Amino acid sequence: MATFPFDVVGFDLDGTLLDTHEDLAAAVNHALALIDRMPVPASEVRKLVGGGARLMLERALTLTGGIPAEEFDRLHHELLAFYEANIAVHTQLFPGGLAMLDGLAARGVKLAVVTNKLEGLSVKLFDELALTDRFFTIIGGDTLGVERRKPKPDMVEEMIRRAGSRRAAFVGDSSFDTGAARAAGVPCVACSFGFNDLPVDELGAAAVIDHFDELIPTLEAL
Repeated sequence: MATFPFDVVGFDLDGTLLDTHEDLAAAVNHALALIDRMPVPASEVRKLVGGGARLMLERALTLTGGIPAEEFDRLHHELLAFYEANIAVHTQLFPGGLAMLDGLAARGVKLAVVTNKLEGLSVKLFDELALTDRFFTIIGGDTLGVERRKPKPDMVEEMIRRAGSRRAAFVGDSSFDTGAARAAGVPCVACSFGFNDLPVDELGAAAVIDHFDELIPTLEAL
């Protein structure tokens, strides 16, 4: 087997590795119901994800009638509590994900998660899906502090520091991911099946994949 071009590959979580939209929608709609708002269809919640739970809630509230400033912190707390208690009801790897992770591991690649989701929630989710041991590190949105979240490069740079190698690539689904990778000097592969906040060909990725079967050959070609 030829030498693989990357020592470490990092992944975004929501909309990249895992299809979380139904469990996120349940949490969002739980919060909205507390102030008698109409629920947002799960298919629409896909478009609200990116940047962390606070931003997702802000978008949902704006969509359903505006942000009640005096209620926001309580609603955010309730959303997180509900999500933590129901974190893996529907969530699963996107098709081909398990074989892809196996293939990268067989090539000696260190695998990482870099997500704006809170670190504790991310670890809990991977624990419940029996996936945690596949990753040498999980970096969440509060690991380095809110001000250093994607699209800033800090979290991707921390992944590189922990891996001990700059031969790194990143895989994501949004402008938060491509922006962070670009700022860190790392090529980013975008997943067209994710929660894209822009048309996938406008994300500025080094390459685009439509299925995880395509990821390893795409990385080999970069």
